[in-house]
Amino acid sequence: MKIGMCMFLWTTSVDRSHEALLRDIKATGFDGVEIPVFSGTLDDYRRLGTLLDRLGLERTAVSAIGDSEMNLIAPDAATRRRGIDYVKWAIDCSDALGATMLSGPLHSTLGKFSGSGPTAAELKRSISSQRAIGDHAAKHGVTIGLEALNRFECYLFNTMDDLASHIDSIGHPNIRAMYDTFHSNIEEADPIGAFTRNSERIVHVHISENDRGVPGRGNIPWAETFGALRASGYDGWLTIEAFGRALKELAAATKVWRDFSETPESVYREGYRLIRDGWRAAA
Repeated sequence: MKIGMCMFLWTTSVDRSHEALLRDIKATGFDGVEIPVFSGTLDDYRRLGTLLDRLGLERTAVSAIGDSEMNLIAPDAATRRRGIDYVKWAIDCSDALGATMLSGPLHSTLGKFSGSGPTAAELKRSISSQRAIGDHAAKHGVTIGLEALNRFECYLFNTMDDLASHIDSIGHPNIRAMYDTFHSNIEEADPIGAFTRNSERIVHVHISENDRGVPGRGNIPWAETFGALRASGYDGWLTIEAFGRALKELAAATKVWRDFSETPESVYREGYRLIRDGWRAAA
């Protein structure tokens, strides 16, 4: 198991100006960080990878699609192609960064709603898009961890059962699932069971409190969560994902209207101890 910290709490564009922060994250005990991939060049990510290597931090990558003109399930083929090209670019950036895991809701446009649930046609188009993405990911040694989001952020996949069923339909070894405690707390009648039933498809885990704040201060059943993770044999990343108001666009997208912690440091320092101690106790 490895413990990571998603950089969304501070930025969507990590660079050398964040070196002091990255050093403190490393000093806290983290194995690595999760790097947002939304803009920049391959050389930017290569340089960042070199910096992370020097600091002794491993890394994963995260991205999302916010533009409806790149919707991977759209009826229009050109729109889907733009979405596929975007995810391929994110895969290339992840590879340049030195990350073998790219996660997020990379199945449909974030915050775009049709007014009804997913249709058979949309699911069929999704399978085609994901297989094309999976082939590109395989060439670069990158695994995609698709994320089920709560109903207020997307409509295609809200539960782990629905996502896992779709993963099986895609049938590509580089297209897998990720589990997020925040979204599962909203959508799942039994969040622990939702993980356990689908653990064979899950390759990445986000540790996120029910209010997206400091892990351990809310109502997520952490002891049971870590117990289920260990019992399943999961040995991947446990990455803290929390949000604040520092970035206005990201705060608006994640519906963050207030501060959830007194400082960002309290999020990653308390969160690290929660994961470290919870994992040990679950043994």
